[in-house]
Amino acid sequence: MTILHVSHRWQLSTKQFLLNCLAICKIKVVLMLVLTAWIGIALAPDMQRGWLAQVMSLLGIGLLSASAAAVNHIVDREIDKKMARTRHRPIASAQLSIANALLFAFTLAIIGCAMLIIWSNILCTLLTLGALVGYAVIYTLFLKRATPQNIVIGGLAGAMPPLLGWVSETGALSAPPWLLVMIIFTWTPPHFWALAIARRNDYQRANIPMLPVTHGVSFTKLCIIAYSILLAIVCLLPYLIGMSGWIYLLCACVLNVLFIGKSIGLYWSQCEQQAMALFRFSISYLLLLFIALFIDQWWL
Repeated sequence: MTILHVSHRWQLSTKQFLLNCLAICKIKVVLMLVLTAWIGIALAPDMQRGWLAQVMSLLGIGLLSASAAAVNHIVDREIDKKMARTRHRPIASAQLSIANALLFAFTLAIIGCAMLIIWSNILCTLLTLGALVGYAVIYTLFLKRATPQNIVIGGLAGAMPPLLGWVSETGALSAPPWLLVMIIFTWTPPHFWALAIARRNDYQRANIPMLPVTHGVSFTKLCIIAYSILLAIVCLLPYLIGMSGWIYLLCACVLNVLFIGKSIGLYWSQCEQQAMALFRFSISYLLLLFIALFIDQWWL
């Protein structure tokens, strides 16, 4: 075998390794989390921080979120092997070793912490680490396997980025960003339950007590409707306390009418594609809602 062939094979294996590392980071999810953290920064009082410090803070939050996602892949590897949706993930399919994945996750966490300590503050660093432990350990290792309310209780970790963004800017806790946390916290159950309905056979095969498995699909659909109504109420709070204006209010009302309508439509539908349609819409819903918050902040 020539040196050229060896070099080519090494390049291919290195490329595949990097792609596998990126795959366990859940890049799309991390980008959504970073976006909501950025909105937290945008809505926070102006502390005269430079754009570089803000960008580096967001990158630190993103790296710790990616580390949590990688740990999730490691912990859930046996479950992932039993589910059609996840059996091709790099660790579940043995394309990436546990040792390499752990080293990668640890490296991301160390770099992320260092960036937050240097460019943000200790409180933001501790809160972000707490969110990592909450998702990667408390939710993934314990709650996910213990109770059908797993996503309700564990959703707090995924709802933290707006608060993290705010704290990275101000160095202090305050009430307004907690409203943004409440929005994501309330949004999380109907978002994941819609997916759980569509993939309930996978969860049942993996022995994960998701609500459609333990309490049935009809009950889960009712819970989705209840939470979509509660979400609409929670979304009014930023306007009611003067945190946002009429642009956000109008967008929130339209989006929540659509969310409730699609939730009711899911209840009367027997088609699993309807559940996936609601799941996909819920992602766009959250993205558009937070974009509306940003536009409202800078337009008025």
